[in-house]
Amino acid sequence: MAKTKAGKEDTDSYTMKGTKKIVKPGDYVLMRPVNPKRLPYVARVEKLEADSKKNVKVKVRWYYRPEESLRGRRTFHGAKELFLSDHYDWQSAYTIGGKCTVHSFKNYMKLKNVGTEDYFCRFEYKAATGGFTPDRVAVYCKCEMPYNPDDFMVKCEGCRDWYHPSCMEMTIEDAKNMEQFICSVCASNDDA
Repeated sequence: MAKTKAGKEDTDSYTMKGTKKIVKPGDYVLMRPVNPKRLPYVARVEKLEADSKKNVKVKVRWYYRPEESLRGRRTFHGAKELFLSDHYDWQSAYTIGGKCTVHSFKNYMKLKNVGTEDYFCRFEYKAATGGFTPDRVAVYCKCEMPYNPDDFMVKCEGCRDWYHPSCMEMTIEDAKNMEQFICSVCASNDDA
């Protein structure tokens, strides 16, 4: 555990100004950007320290949005996707604009209703190198892209793989109206 700086004292929690919301280490927070037209930054609170005047500083571990990474946003990144980075920082607790939740990809997929403060993370990101852990994930469809929770997909009743309707030359409406879907590979195997 890191030592607390001279004149500073560890604190267990911080009550956000003007609210009754309490922030503790381990919580996910939305940090106000300098430019109010930008989206809030997302971070995980690692530690809280207060000085003798009760000014609270928060040590955070930043999440990056795909467009903030060296590789940029790709088609398989979901709108609510974040990368847990190796970038730590100290900020004034006053810059905390709210709380949020960062789910694992698996738990995010189980949500019945995704709220505005719900995000998901399936990669860790090395800010200096642009590397990811894991560096590979499962791919689907004949386009061989990782799953994007924002895209509608259909499951083949033969091979049990998932496909984008557009990759199978049909509309989303066509796919939704089908009783069952059989991909072209399984359909040609049935014909043989």
